[in-house]
Amino acid sequence: MVKFAHISDVHLGGWKQQQMQDLNFESFRKAVDICINSRLDFVLFAGDIFDSAYPSIEILKETFAEFKRFKEARIQCFIIAGSHDYSVSGKTFLDVLEKAGFCKNVARIEESEEKIVLNPVIYKGVAIYGYPGKKSGLEIPDLRKIKLNEAPGMFKIFMLHTTIDKAKGGLPIDAIETDLLPKVDYYALGHLHINFKYENFVYPGPIFPNNFAELEDLNHGSFYLVDTESMNSLEKVKLNLKGTVKIEIEVKNAQEGTSQIIQELEKHNLEDKIILLRIRGELEQGKNSDIKFSQIEEYAKSKNCYFLLKNTHDLKTKEIELEIEVENNENMEEETIKIYSEQNKSEFNDLIPQLMNSLSLEKQEGEKSEIFTSRVVEEAQRVLGF
Repeated sequence: MVKFAHISDVHLGGWKQQQMQDLNFESFRKAVDICINSRLDFVLFAGDIFDSAYPSIEILKETFAEFKRFKEARIQCFIIAGSHDYSVSGKTFLDVLEKAGFCKNVARIEESEEKIVLNPVIYKGVAIYGYPGKKSGLEIPDLRKIKLNEAPGMFKIFMLHTTIDKAKGGLPIDAIETDLLPKVDYYALGHLHINFKYENFVYPGPIFPNNFAELEDLNHGSFYLVDTESMNSLEKVKLNLKGTVKIEIEVKNAQEGTSQIIQELEKHNLEDKIILLRIRGELEQGKNSDIKFSQIEEYAKSKNCYFLLKNTHDLKTKEIELEIEVENNENMEEETIKIYSEQNKSEFNDLIPQLMNSLSLEKQEGEKSEIFTSRVVEEAQRVLGF
């Protein structure tokens, strides 16, 4: 009998706003505290410890300090790469974590054209297998060829960072058929930021929501504690560090929008809360830049909120006809964006070049249309911050 934690999608360094990045790390630190106090045998990290294959030095230093605490508590950590901290070259900072003796990567792979064989890492009578997540779901064709080198009589765990068919819902993405995967006792899944269980396939959700929409849906992070003697009693651990205040407001007159939003904020207790301000509507008067967000943020700070996040994706202006005279035809796109931005002042203008780049992604050879579409949408959402 062993007791372990199943953690996934930590995404350290993922938030652009420093306060939210700090809260993400605080949530991770709290998870480490709970694991150590629970006297676990080991911890599974099912991908995306980092938001990038090459995180900043500051993020690395803080992460190493937390893994050092695991080592000092004599709790073994097992990892696989996720779609964010995976690198095609195979070299990532997960290797540095492993070489420092803080964890073991369980992706022990023997590959041929016909099949892929996984070898287990054996620990305290448990056989742990793993296969990394890859960009755009490219691990799924590989998973359909997976075979396991057997470990008779042992409790078997398969760590995966992917989408399974039972969990994808209506998403237009490829997914691995659960019936095709080798049979094990527990599937430690990552990648989908959802709390989901189907038979012994488990997604624990992210350690901390990774964007505005996830904060709206999840409110907080989570992970699982698992006891192999009592598989029917998985213990979900909630990591609820800050409360959220969700405000959705329709604005039609941009010049009155500032006071309208502040009046709505006045109705709520904002003390130490994350404010999720979603603004929608079609502006009949004024433009987005007429809403004084700096003034709104100052009011929120005066009420001691933790942080204010705004989403104006559904705030539209009436369509206008642009009369733009482009002098340099060779750089027409850049010139058009520049002139438009000068004529229509908005915070959104800074995102236009990045958004254009995300929409210019090329379809890779052999890439399925739905995977390509999903990749373009994910990149555009990353730029827009939701």
